[in-house]
Amino acid sequence: VQLQASGGGSVQAGGSLRLSCAASGSSSGPDAIGWFRQAPGNERERVSCINNRNGRTYYADSVQGRFTISRDNAKNTVSLQMHNLKPEDTAKYYCASEGPCTTASMGPEHTYTYWGQGTQVTVSS
Repeated sequence: VQLQASGGGSVQAGGSLRLSCAASGSSSGPDAIGWFRQAPGNERERVSCINNRNGRTYYADSVQGRFTISRDNAKNTVSLQMHNLKPEDTAKYYCASEGPCTTASMGPEHTYTYWGQGTQVTVSS
């Protein structure tokens, strides 16, 4: 499975960005895709995930109500719509697949098997 993340960029606080993760190499598509992010000097943290089989989603408390994850199974693509961005959202965002994803929780990074290359999001105040 190959994952290609895109859509990062630079915005001012309060702005919006939409990230996409395109999956290839799997005839049935990944069971779940998650987004992680890592700011310089920080550990990689969980952001959101979607279970592509049942549509259930998870959001970290820090992004709940501002970010929306969605899927297009026909295109094997998952998007992360980010609104009301804050400077603390600045990080490199990675999509990953085949890890645990339920409404209540998202598996940590070591539980995800395949990773995209990351896309930078920079939010200025």
